[in-house]
Amino acid sequence: MLAVLSTLVCVATLWMIGAVALRMAEESGGKVLAALRGQSGLAEPTFTAVPVRVRSRAVVQQRPVRVTPKQRAVA
Repeated sequence: MLAVLSTLVCVATLWMIGAVALRMAEESGGKVLAALRGQSGLAEPTFTAVPVRVRSRAVVQQRPVRVTPKQRAVA
């Protein structure tokens, strides 16, 4: 009876390993085949570049503010 149960556990384990391997091959099989062909998914840009014009304004320096003693007292 022990041999039957251990054989059943072994077969179930092998079946689970096969199912997991098949699912992994479904998800990343295309990537693996592309890598075997020598193509890379990273070599091709995945976005389109949009031309952008950057403008900057001239920096205007502010003159220092003169504070009167009355303003200091209020602050």
